[in-house]
Amino acid sequence: MKWSDLSTSPAAGTVVAKAADVQGAVTMTINTAAGDFPLLLVRIGGEIRGYVNMCPHQYLPLDYRSAQVLSADGTKLMCSAHGAMFDAHTGAGIGGEGLGCTLVPVPLADMSGEIRIAG
Repeated sequence: MKWSDLSTSPAAGTVVAKAADVQGAVTMTINTAAGDFPLLLVRIGGEIRGYVNMCPHQYLPLDYRSAQVLSADGTKLMCSAHGAMFDAHTGAGIGGEGLGCTLVPVPLADMSGEIRIAG
């Protein structure tokens, strides 16, 4: 699945956050004409990665039961509903029910300190 396959996917160029406001992992809902789009942003060093905030194992938001979805060392994302683990840099499943699954990446662009959906 691609992020743009979701009926609520935001248009390219949509501003989602200020880069300075993204520390660790941040979950948000982007309101579109078709409904709400669940987005997860994660800062890894100086880079910000985006994923659909949806566990590919159960289709629940990673922060369904807890806002704490990033490991203490900042390298892993965890589904709070059942513990599936994903590499924060690639989205690849690395543990538990996440093995064999991958988070759906959302392309981002940093334009003058604003994080936008890339096209």
